[in-house]
Amino acid sequence: MTLDRAAGVALWRQIAGRIEADITSGAHAPGDRLPTEAELSARFCVNRHTLRRAMESLEARGLVRVEQGRGSFVAEDVLDYPLGSRTRFSEIIRAQNREPAGQVIRLAEIEPEPRIREMLELKKGARVVMVERVSMADGRPVALGAHHFPLARFPRIAAMLRENPSITAALVASGVPDYRRRVTRITARMPTAEEAMLLVQSRARPVLVSESLNVDAEGKPVDATITRYAAGRTQLVVGEG
Repeated sequence: MTLDRAAGVALWRQIAGRIEADITSGAHAPGDRLPTEAELSARFCVNRHTLRRAMESLEARGLVRVEQGRGSFVAEDVLDYPLGSRTRFSEIIRAQNREPAGQVIRLAEIEPEPRIREMLELKKGARVVMVERVSMADGRPVALGAHHFPLARFPRIAAMLRENPSITAALVASGVPDYRRRVTRITARMPTAEEAMLLVQSRARPVLVSESLNVDAEGKPVDATITRYAAGRTQLVVGEG
């Protein structure tokens, strides 16, 4: 496809406009893999540097997502993730007609950082069970959560989570039939290399970071969680309930 090299418009802007038009017209549906760099370079008769500038501009605007080693894809619809007093990942995802899934990537007994110890109202030297999980919707990673449980209160929770990664089920089996969120704090930052890899996103896109505390019916802390959400795929909704 020939670009207008005398139009006074940078070539990369023209390329970005044509790819955006393809997406808008439905030629490329949400989630579709776009042609490779080599294919697009040949299509527009430009070098890869020019093409990358076009793709970077589309990614910055949230129209495409770039996965290291896999290529570029049309961005999917943003997932609404409500934060309330009773936040359950599986329920939220199913309510939007998507399929939830999760994968435990780290499970260990550790001495927590001071902030986690403070949230759980623990004394210095107390240990916690930390479980880190990738949460997915329709097979796409949307969140990376690190949960911390007081070891003295939940001595068997690590074994339970190895058998079944459901945190709600493990807490029910540990004598906590229900729990609610007492507080949530939200910030944003750029991801680490590991976070970008696990969330399958570019390091140039930010993550939303949620620091939350769940408590039992008596108001005692049961779970301090740090969750990182892929900002390009998730919209946190704060409201009542």
